[in-house]
Amino acid sequence: MSTDAFRLNLDPDAFDPNSLQIGFPSMSGKADPVRDPHAIAHAISLADLDLSLGRGAARVHVLRGISLDVAKGEAVGLVGPSGSGKSTLLMVMAGLERPDSGSIVVEGTDLGRLDEDALARFRGRRIGIVFQAFHLVPTMTALENVALPLELADKPDAHARAKAELEAVGLGHRLHHYPAQLSGGEQQRVAIARAIAPDPAILVADEPTGNLDEATGRQIVDLLFALKRDRGATLVLVTHDPGLARLCDRTVSLRSGRVEAALAA
Repeated sequence: MSTDAFRLNLDPDAFDPNSLQIGFPSMSGKADPVRDPHAIAHAISLADLDLSLGRGAARVHVLRGISLDVAKGEAVGLVGPSGSGKSTLLMVMAGLERPDSGSIVVEGTDLGRLDEDALARFRGRRIGIVFQAFHLVPTMTALENVALPLELADKPDAHARAKAELEAVGLGHRLHHYPAQLSGGEQQRVAIARAIAPDPAILVADEPTGNLDEATGRQIVDLLFALKRDRGATLVLVTHDPGLARLCDRTVSLRSGRVEAALAA
């Protein structure tokens, strides 16, 4: 389904994140290596990012000199036309894509100074990622999917924590169902539970409601903003929906790989 095929009809003036009744366990802080004292006040600090993808005649300059700071606990919506670089920028923030030049400092850690193994460990502890297409393991139950990142991090209570997270997103009754047995909204809830299970400081979401109907999409939005409220997490969303973007503290508009505007709500 095209991401342009769906829009949430949200009224930001009527939306009060503090009124949500969805509870999450509080975050626990963890120390990380390679700290940058100049960026410690920001959750994310990007400076002069450039990135090209592809080879030869097919090479495309995707990000062009992007500098952007995201405050701790802030909700930022990345908007712009298709091909503007939104999703690529989100993947760079999450440490899933390395830029050709420029710096990325996340939670005071310079990602450019981490090798691939260290970067994967950092990402697993500090960054939760929610994709439009869910990316659940089809041969694992909901409980096993959520427990997976905890097991990879050698957490001894992985299944107990996974169960608690699924209950927090309203899926305590679907623990042992496989993705094919769940609705789209339920699969996205599992994906959110998996993303938040390691208690990340930052949650990034790429079109999290793009494959969902309006009512289900609204529930997913409620979950994401409840996470921001209850855990003090930083939230960065890519969306084509202006209503969802306006619920964020700030909207950053991209065009042709550049930041065109950054507007407070």
